[in-house]
Amino acid sequence: MKTTVSSKGQIVLPAELRQRDRIEPGQEFEVERIEPGEYRLVRRTPRPNQGLVAWLLDCPDKGFFVPIESESTDTL
Repeated sequence: MKTTVSSKGQIVLPAELRQRDRIEPGQEFEVERIEPGEYRLVRRTPRPNQGLVAWLLDCPDKGFFVPIESESTDTL
C-alpha cells in the first residue's frame, strides 16, 4: 500500500489497514528507524486501566461512587 507524508510531517495509514487492525483515532505508535529509508511502526499497548479514573470521574450519575467506611489495617 502507498501513502504520502503531509506538509505537517503526518503519515496517514490506509483505511483498509485501520479497519483490519481496528486502529482508532488517538492510538499511539512507536516509530523505529531500522536504517536510512526503512522504518518500523508498532502500535503501543495501553497500560491496563489507563484512563479509568477519568472515565469514572466523567460518570453522568454523580454521587454513584461514594467512599465506604472501613476499619484501619492497624487494628487487624
